[in-house]
Amino acid sequence: MTTTIGKIFDLTAGKFPNKEALYDVRKNLRLTYKEWGLEINRLANALINAGVRKGDRVSIYLFNTEELATAFFACAKIGAVFNPINFRLMSEEVAYILQDVEPKVVLFEQMLESGISPIANRFPHTAFWYIDDNKPEYASSYREKVYAAPFNEIEVPIEENDLYAIMYTSGTTGRPKGVVHRHRDMVEQSLIVIGATKLESSDNGLVTAPMFHCAELHCAFLPRVHVGAKNTILHHFDAKEVLQLISEEKITKFFAAPTMWNMLLQEDLSRYNLESLKMGLYGAAPMAPALVYACREKLGISLVQAYGMTEMGPAITFLSEGDQIRKAGSAGQACLNHEIRIVRPNENGPSDPDDVVPAGETGEIIVKGPCMMSGYFNRAEVTDHAIHGGWYHSGDIGYLDDEGYLYVKDRADDMIISGGENIYPREIEDILYTHNGVLDAAVIGQPDDRWGETVTALVVRKDPSLTGEELDELCRNSAELANYKRPRKYVFCDVLPRNASGKIQKFILRKQLEDLFADGKI
Repeated sequence: MTTTIGKIFDLTAGKFPNKEALYDVRKNLRLTYKEWGLEINRLANALINAGVRKGDRVSIYLFNTEELATAFFACAKIGAVFNPINFRLMSEEVAYILQDVEPKVVLFEQMLESGISPIANRFPHTAFWYIDDNKPEYASSYREKVYAAPFNEIEVPIEENDLYAIMYTSGTTGRPKGVVHRHRDMVEQSLIVIGATKLESSDNGLVTAPMFHCAELHCAFLPRVHVGAKNTILHHFDAKEVLQLISEEKITKFFAAPTMWNMLLQEDLSRYNLESLKMGLYGAAPMAPALVYACREKLGISLVQAYGMTEMGPAITFLSEGDQIRKAGSAGQACLNHEIRIVRPNENGPSDPDDVVPAGETGEIIVKGPCMMSGYFNRAEVTDHAIHGGWYHSGDIGYLDDEGYLYVKDRADDMIISGGENIYPREIEDILYTHNGVLDAAVIGQPDDRWGETVTALVVRKDPSLTGEELDELCRNSAELANYKRPRKYVFCDVLPRNASGKIQKFILRKQLEDLFADGKI
């Protein structure tokens, strides 16, 4: 017997049939593992009745819902390839993905109908299933399809090397790419996370980060099912509702991107009983050391950081709770069965995996491990560039210290070259976050005739009276920031563009700044 994602669920349901497995907050629906298993079987049979066969794709365009969680395991049981789509994408962006994966079925909901209705007629061979009431004419009722299907177990032979999912990258630099993963990749990932976060069947985890993203799906949701813990599913992130659920449902652990943790800290925490919360997992974007300290002090929890990328499942390192202070700013050490190297970047092609730089020297981060993707869907040439010599080439820049802890400086694409010096935006952003008046910050390079590029900081203010002069004084007085790295311009804005995983989309920021400069507004 090989262990697959569907088998994970069956083993857990057999062990904890009467234990509460899932609570969908929006629907006020609670299911035991036995009850949830029947719903999974019903959806699996409904998909088979609709002509879905092993290897066919099923796209999921939903917020966090019971239907998404059920579809995750239903697809796994019949060998359908699960394709979760970012709920923040607009209709043409959704169309790009549907054209690429050619799904047999698409699940969507009322709040996202505007992303489907303009494009549905372009996909005559795709069935659109609507999970809410009052379906549009072009769609079928999810409930009618599922309620008409039997509860019986499906016997489809699934192997650990069969494809499990196509998950599209965040698109921080442009068009997303479909990352292909096998069942065994995510079984390995789940086991690694269980050990790193000390998950137990008694845990009650909160699903508040987007489930379409691998950070929540593979580092939180699936591992909890794997050990028989409970998943409380919140439709979408809301700071006050998260805090209320921690209090009412006795949440013990959950994952959130740094920007989400930051939003929680802005609330009046004294109004909530947060004693049940023991551990927070963060990742998807770096967390400034100042925010790490604030989470520990104000929430009283242990923190574990995961660093990685969709192509690797995602986690490739963990920074344990005991290292949060001692190694503040680090992404941690390579997780179980993973190997990390820092190699000299090659501007003309993939870096040489054997051109390893000494400890403390900056270079490209490459990684090898059991959760590595099979490749990019329909992108053989890009796959060959990304997986070179058996290593995944991340495009991230960083270094390993003499204890093997990884420090991520930035994306290679985001590095600023000013006066011939390499400047990594993250180290400047970390300084800006130490100011109490800063809510969010991003640093990018702007073209400059004399220096090549100059450093520009974009800041969302917590304190509306905050000035650029105050931030400049902060940077000037910092013992951690050389003068040439100091921002020469501060631009204040209401919000920074982030994708659903919390990563700042700097390619959008650059375009916005170009437009402002062109219009003479800054």
